[in-house]
Amino acid sequence: MGSDLSVFFMTSTAALITPEFKSGRCTPAVRGIFVANLIAQCAIVVTGAIVRLTSSGLGCPTWPQCVEGSYIPTARQEEAWHKYVEFGNRLLTFALVILAIAAVAAAIMDRRRRKAAGLPARRVILFLALIPIIGTFAQAILGGITVLTGLSPLSVSAHFLVSTVIAAGCVALVVRSRDLGDQPIIYLVRPELQILTWAMVGTAFAVVVLGVIVTGRGPHSGDAESESRFGFDPRTVAWLHADVVLLFIGLILAMLLAVRLTKAPRQLFILTLTLLAISMVQGVIGYTQYFSGLPVALVTVHVLGASLVWVTALFMPAAIRTRGLTDERVDRNS
Repeated sequence: MGSDLSVFFMTSTAALITPEFKSGRCTPAVRGIFVANLIAQCAIVVTGAIVRLTSSGLGCPTWPQCVEGSYIPTARQEEAWHKYVEFGNRLLTFALVILAIAAVAAAIMDRRRRKAAGLPARRVILFLALIPIIGTFAQAILGGITVLTGLSPLSVSAHFLVSTVIAAGCVALVVRSRDLGDQPIIYLVRPELQILTWAMVGTAFAVVVLGVIVTGRGPHSGDAESESRFGFDPRTVAWLHADVVLLFIGLILAMLLAVRLTKAPRQLFILTLTLLAISMVQGVIGYTQYFSGLPVALVTVHVLGASLVWVTALFMPAAIRTRGLTDERVDRNS
């Protein structure tokens, strides 16, 4: 009987170590948890924008409680429906915490299974898995500061920009989890395209930052009673934002041309084309909202588009290289 149990245990363990796991890549279940974290981080950016655009930033006027003496909205509050919008955004934070904890747990399980298979530990996976939970708690604290400072434009803008950093960490986690290993790193494009790729990422970040400044100077200050905004000239910052967007689109077109003229990976072409499509739609929405008085619905869609631009741009550096492959196994057309 003991011998039979030993055979059963060894067979079950071997079954868990699938060919994909033996390759060094995280399992689909683990990668799915990481992807869920990325989607959730983008979602809370949009819901946070809705809070600001509907003037619900002080719908829960205290923190961490919604109102003095209660963590949930109460009937005695004067904030009407705004309290439910703000509370809903706070509630989403709990979902982010659960997903972030799941990411850390998945990374630890992956590390243990990797050890059982005799594969390298890949500590970077666990390190990157800590970013969502650290970032989410940092955002909770920053959210409290934002409320207690009466929606200061600096703290509101920092709130959004921290989300872009967390999203970057989540993208890195998704990318590294699907890599076959950490070494060797093999670049699939010419050095000029490597530079162009990172220039696009840097410009995308500049577009996002300037977009945050434009919003911080616009009419949507976050609360009907709070008129705290940046002191910049709105037309000047809007034009500067548009100029950087045009530069970004120019870099995208340059990348498309370079990809077609060189033996670049097909994935890079698809990502670049996707980025161009999203950016063109963003441009149309941007000009439409500017000349139509910044309606809430259009600005919300614009914020969603900004998140998509940022995330898509962040995936591009992974498309110009491989990790864990030897030269003989690299397929430049994959």
